[in-house]
Amino acid sequence: MSRMTQSSSVITPWRWAWAGALVGLVLTTLLNAPARWLTDPLQQSLNGRVLLQEVRGTVWRGSAQLALTGGAGSSAAAALPGRVGWTLRPTWQGLQAELQTDCCTEQALRVTVLPRWGGAQLLLADGLSQWPAQVLTGLGTPWNTVQAEGQLIVSTQGLSALWAEGRVVLAGRLQLEASQMASRLSTLKPMGSYRITVQGGATPVLQLETLAGSLQLSGRGQWVGGKLRFEGEARAAPDRLDALSNLLNIIGRRDGARAIIKVG
Repeated sequence: MSRMTQSSSVITPWRWAWAGALVGLVLTTLLNAPARWLTDPLQQSLNGRVLLQEVRGTVWRGSAQLALTGGAGSSAAAALPGRVGWTLRPTWQGLQAELQTDCCTEQALRVTVLPRWGGAQLLLADGLSQWPAQVLTGLGTPWNTVQAEGQLIVSTQGLSALWAEGRVVLAGRLQLEASQMASRLSTLKPMGSYRITVQGGATPVLQLETLAGSLQLSGRGQWVGGKLRFEGEARAAPDRLDALSNLLNIIGRRDGARAIIKVG
């Protein structure tokens, strides 16, 4: 009996040692997990429309070259100048992330992901960023035809998205100003500046308006059952119709000096 007790007392410390080594190995692996463990699943979830190349660092702190594409099989791609960096921090409630770009964010964009029963909630801190419109050409048709030029200024206020039971509930406000826009389909440069506002709620609303310019854009839409239904129009100033005619043909169904835009 004493031998068995002695044997057990010898084996137990070894078991604790092996358990400690295993826990240490797991923690070390997680803390130093390569960044591709994060970027590869992200690319797949976005159907290949976002490419993260030249990936460096770890899951928790890394960077990559970001490009937009038309999806699987598309030959079009347009990359942001510089790199996109991220920092992830787990918290007791969920996960916090900060995104920083060389080209487009003076301050890091802060995102919080909170698990919820049957889904998750994403909270985006109020912020401001500025992006080159040329990167949209990577998305394929019709952007690679339009070849937009200008600046896209994005601001958010109280923006959040809740995924639950297969539905997305959007709250807060997102505003995009497309400033001094031009296109290879028109000799008129710039054509105008525009504002798109998305207001969350039970039925999120999208509003398009013209701030200035010879190409007048307007319209309103709603997300119904997760799909956008939008109606609007593009209209050329009478003295600029010839310069904008090709673009009007691409934007929507032509009706004289205007084009009817309809989505959904």
